[in-house]
This record gives sequence, structure tokens and C-alpha cells, in this order.
Amino acid sequence: MSKDFDIRLITIEDYDEIYALWNATEQSRRALNPVDDSREGIDRYLKRNPNTCFAAVSDEKIIGVILTGHDGRRAIVHHLSVHPNFRRMGIAENLVSTAEKALKKEGIQKIFGLVFKDNNPANSFWESQGYSLRTNLNYRNKSLNDEIPAGE
Repeated sequence: MSKDFDIRLITIEDYDEIYALWNATEQSRRALNPVDDSREGIDRYLKRNPNTCFAAVSDEKIIGVILTGHDGRRAIVHHLSVHPNFRRMGIAENLVSTAEKALKKEGIQKIFGLVFKDNNPANSFWESQGYSLRTNLNYRNKSLNDEIPAGE
């Protein structure tokens, strides 16, 4: 597998390009909300997690991104996205591996992520990366802001 991309930390200056990437597919778009994924929301997230969010870059263009953060105990993958034109090149695997190493360096031993049940390609990907499906938990959600949908 040739590696025609580099992985680097992201900054808020990358926001417009990342937001455009998230909007490149329906599956990514449906995971966004207008508050947490706004420029201000991502800026706040990056300030709390400056060393665990990464972009894959090719020809100075962001082609993949992963946002991971933690509470000092457990980490969560909030967004993993690779542009449709650059899939099957090992980009997602590299982003996940880089984020896992960064989280482990910060003392984190366990990571979880949320994937829509009907997103079969993403569910298969996470399974291939060693992430097991927890069937003994219910994910509970409460929005404290009317602009953020509660979800299904």
C-alpha cells in the first residue's frame, strides 16, 4: 500500500476544510449538529484535546480527519471521516492508529465510539480495527440546547 498522505494534528484553522469533508457524505452529515460541530464548538473541543485530533493531508488538502478526546479516564471517537475519493488507501487505519497512540500517551486505556447501526461499512471498519460491539449497554442522550436534536 503506498502512502501518499501525511498525518498531522489539526487546528481550528483547518475548520472550514474539515467541515466541508464532513459534508461530503450523507453518513457524516447526519452525525453533525449545529452547536457542537460549529467553529466555536470545534474550537472548544480542540482546546480540551489539542494532542488527539488528526488530519490526513495529501497535496496540502485534508482528505481525512479523526476527532478523539477524553475525560482523563475513557476516550471517545467523535468523528472519523475520509473523503470518498480517498477511501481504501489505509487513511482511516492510519488516523485511528495515530489517535490511539496519542491517547495511550495521555494515559488512556479504553476508547469507545458511536456508529449508526445502519452504517454497515463503518461498523465493519471498526470491527476490523478491534472495536467490539457492546450489546449490554444502552446509549442515553439528553440535549441541553434546543438547537441540538435529541436523536432517534
